[in-house]
Amino acid sequence: MKYKAIISDLDGTLLNSNHRISEYTKEVIKNIIKTKGVKFIIATGRHYIDASCFMKQLESETYLISSNGANAHTNTGKILTEHYLEKEYIDGILKLDIDKDISVNVFTSNGWCVDKLLPEFKEYHKDSGFAPEVVDFKNFKRDDILKFCYIARDPKKIEDLEKEIKNNKFLAENIEITASLDICLEIMKKNTTKGKTLKEILDEEGIDLSEVIAFGDGLNDAEMLSTVGKGLIMGNASEKLKKALPNLEVIGTNDEDAEAKYLEKIFN
Repeated sequence: MKYKAIISDLDGTLLNSNHRISEYTKEVIKNIIKTKGVKFIIATGRHYIDASCFMKQLESETYLISSNGANAHTNTGKILTEHYLEKEYIDGILKLDIDKDISVNVFTSNGWCVDKLLPEFKEYHKDSGFAPEVVDFKNFKRDDILKFCYIARDPKKIEDLEKEIKNNKFLAENIEITASLDICLEIMKKNTTKGKTLKEILDEEGIDLSEVIAFGDGLNDAEMLSTVGKGLIMGNASEKLKKALPNLEVIGTNDEDAEAKYLEKIFN
């Protein structure tokens, strides 16, 4: 099969445990982009400002899908897609009773707001330098919200929050809920996913989903992985993702440069 596009998640997939792209992976992907004429598209839960630095490292001149599909940009920063949560659902989400041990994160059109700083934030975003602004969500009035993200060290607290939201019919029927890790819960506008935004881009490019290979490790990658011609799950992926897509091939881990090795094998 001659693939015309490669789609890759970032954390746990393209990035290693140090939240960086290895030199080996950079060289493999840059070589494929230059010699094979294949489009390389990043699809991540990260904010565009945060993720764009990785696009530059790969010298990819195509597209970046961010905030789980709420945003899509060209390599020059031109906005292709922007899906904001509606005000009534923003208000409903902000009224949720959030456990004090859960970190509340909000991605807006131009930044990242949190209720408290976590020590891992700086390490996680060291390459991009992307940093949050601490705000009081009781008085939060922004309406340009792309994504809510809740993070807790205890997965049980995230599970309980997800149940609370799903039991709230007003919210559950009008938002999109997903997770990149078991310790986080993410909320976007209804019908906003990496997979749907990817389809919009591919349609513009005249590329069929069957001509695409994709890599991912979280439940927020499930739709994307299951609809392309070849979806590959990282060995370090969420067990929930592996169970959700049992027919997909599981490869090595992000710390083994498994994505780059797989691409090098099929393209060379």
